Amino acid sequence: MEFIKILFKNRKLAFSLGKNDFKNRFANTSLGSVWGFLQPFVFMFTYVIVFQYILKTGSAGNDPYVVWFIPGMVMWQCINDTVISASNSIRNYSYLVKKVVFPVDIIPVISIIASGFVAIFLFVVAIAVGIIFKYVPNFLQIIYIIIAAYAFLIAFTRFTSAVTTLVPDFSQLLTIAMQLFFWFTPVVWNLSMLSNHPLILKIMKCMPFNYLVSGFRDAFISSNIVTEGHGIYTIVFWIITIVMFVWGNYTFKKNKKDFADVL
Repeated sequence: MEFIKILFKNRKLAFSLGKNDFKNRFANTSLGSVWGFLQPFVFMFTYVIVFQYILKTGSAGNDPYVVWFIPGMVMWQCINDTVISASNSIRNYSYLVKKVVFPVDIIPVISIIASGFVAIFLFVVAIAVGIIFKYVPNFLQIIYIIIAAYAFLIAFTRFTSAVTTLVPDFSQLLTIAMQLFFWFTPVVWNLSMLSNHPLILKIMKCMPFNYLVSGFRDAFISSNIVTEGHGIYTIVFWIITIVMFVWGNYTFKKNKKDFADVL
């Protein structure tokens, strides 16, 4: 497809701008990019302390709470940060949109790459925590879930970045929606709590955010999400991702010519 060709042709430019984007987020601070890694790290372990030791919330089974919680939160932070930053990327890079020769299609990918530096750090943290507690993850599943996550994020933000550019208020709505998705996705609670509501449970398992969070978590403490009873949800996830990409790509291409006028 045209988008894939443009992205491949400009991959070095996208990576270079993504790296600069990440550095510039903390350019006016003494610690610089360190804050990009420190903030989510502290945020995650604050949740662990609050839910495990203060609220005394346990995970399903006999798995240590930190091993159960950290992978899910890591994936969610990756999703949330990427969605918010990439959705606002075209407005943040308005000066590039007005350059006729610049490939506007890669702008959301620039923000995805910038967010990816922190995501890689958090993935390493999750793996390290698992190994410390003697939970060796399924690395093939980790690789698969990361690929699936970025395939979905590119498809999803292809749509949201176009809409946010044309309708600035959509950014605020998306922020609220992501906050709601956080609580409706089993990040701090377990899907087993819905075992008495089979219909709701099936609907939840079909949600892409749930698939990614549960899939990354299962790589540490459970079964392979690609098979072993999860096959139907894998098919549903990829159908949703493909549909979202086609829809997002259509929306982006249709409105791309209007971006410079509204910025």
